[in-house]
Amino acid sequence: MIAYLGKCLLLVTMMFIGVLFGMQQANNGMLSMKGYHDPSLKGAFTLTDGENNEKEATVLGETVTSKDLEEKQKELEQVETFNVFSKAGKTLSDTVTNTAQSMYEWVRDMRK
Repeated sequence: MIAYLGKCLLLVTMMFIGVLFGMQQANNGMLSMKGYHDPSLKGAFTLTDGENNEKEATVLGETVTSKDLEEKQKELEQVETFNVFSKAGKTLSDTVTNTAQSMYEWVRDMRK
């Protein structure tokens, strides 16, 4: 059993190292495929200081400030969402609870 677990652990470790190596190779391939240094090409996420020492983030070319985040948070607090799965789970749990309680009372009454 220990030998089997050791082999499995070795195999998983080798596969993990292979994935990391593949990711590094893909990164190097993307950099060499670009072929030249272009400063206008930016990363997917940048963080800068804006006006009045506010932090500004740029995510995929869209600028987001702390004011935008506060407005979105207020909007989300105002909107009440209806979750179908939550409602279905609550109904199912109430049904199971009531059924179990009824069966318990029925068995209790039968013993009297």
